[in-house]
Amino acid sequence: MPNHPATDWGIVTVFTIVYLGMFLGGLPRLKLDRSGVALLGAIAVIALAGIPVEDAARAIDLPTIVLLFAFMVVSAQMRLGGFYGAVTRRVGAMPLSRNGLLAALIVVAGALSAVFSNDVVCLAMTPVVARLCLQRGINPLPFLIGLACAANIGSAATLIGNPQNMLIGSVLQLPFAGYVRQALPPVLISLVMLWGWLVFGPGAGSPHPRPLPEGEGVNSPGVEEPAFDAWQTTKGLVVAGALLVIFLFTDWPRDVAALVGAGVLLLSRRLHTSHFMGLVDWPLLILFMGLFVVNHAFESTGLAAQAVAWLGTQGVHLADPGPLLVASALLSNLVSNVPAVMLLLPHLGGSGEQAGVMLALVTTFAGNLLLVGSIANLIVVDLARQQGIEIDWKRHAVTGIPVTLATLAVVWGWMRFVN
Repeated sequence: MPNHPATDWGIVTVFTIVYLGMFLGGLPRLKLDRSGVALLGAIAVIALAGIPVEDAARAIDLPTIVLLFAFMVVSAQMRLGGFYGAVTRRVGAMPLSRNGLLAALIVVAGALSAVFSNDVVCLAMTPVVARLCLQRGINPLPFLIGLACAANIGSAATLIGNPQNMLIGSVLQLPFAGYVRQALPPVLISLVMLWGWLVFGPGAGSPHPRPLPEGEGVNSPGVEEPAFDAWQTTKGLVVAGALLVIFLFTDWPRDVAALVGAGVLLLSRRLHTSHFMGLVDWPLLILFMGLFVVNHAFESTGLAAQAVAWLGTQGVHLADPGPLLVASALLSNLVSNVPAVMLLLPHLGGSGEQAGVMLALVTTFAGNLLLVGSIANLIVVDLARQQGIEIDWKRHAVTGIPVTLATLAVVWGWMRFVN
């Protein structure tokens, strides 16, 4: 049943304000972040349109929320076991040259981000990488910027590497193994290109930041690193490995399998449930649920469908590779990648697996363009600052912009001419 015109305009107004909040990271004069804006937006459209709470709940893609929550628990297990820091220190202890060490860290960050959350990988690895570089007397900027970029790129390799990929895989019902086969080559090529730019590009000659102040480091307040626990790490790796096998070789529901895996990890005699729950990114889950409701209300106005139909009459079809790449890259840097995916997904139905793969790759790679384009970037910047290392938007742009343009060209070429 169509809404009253006044109701439609009210929904459009709320939708516009919510996505303005996504662009700004909050709303002026209010202590609201993106999650708060999305939550209040959902409340507003429910009240304006008189949407029953049951209908609002049905607008939420529950399999995506469950899968996201479950892998937050898996990532929490690995972090509580001190796995990420231990791996980083092991790589740092290898007798490698500066360029070899950079390559090893890029590979590790990319591989871990393909299975675990790229944000968590950056959160755990950044202090260790910063300290390692300063102890060796080498410029940490290429390593830290490379860590953020590699985590973003690597997370695109699977449908569990980041939140937007989980959403795309769930909504479009993409096969896990089929996605990996298509996404892995451009991801690997992009990681090599990232290393090449950091080694031979102008970013390699960045001035060395100021020295690390005495007493600061990975054990400073706010950068607490759990000690390595072999048993907890093994437990997490076994569950994560089992889930990967299930995803790759069976058609079991991914959300159910992941939830069972999370349940196994919660059965612990040493780690309290509150430890896991404290590391779950609840604001991100709220952001997802709020945007599901707001977008559902906006779709009910019919304006989005009309806009897409008009674009079609002009010869612009969102599901086509060119328009999809441009729209995905632009929206990802305007409103962030998760909201961008939510806006584009309803218009890709029936477009096939390739459209879903391109959407996942582009929205993830585009996060490297600007410093604010990815939460992983901001995590690295914030933690580097705690180590006395300043990474401003100009230093990031020297790597982020060319690497993003090059990797998007790789995606275009791979999806258009090879795959």
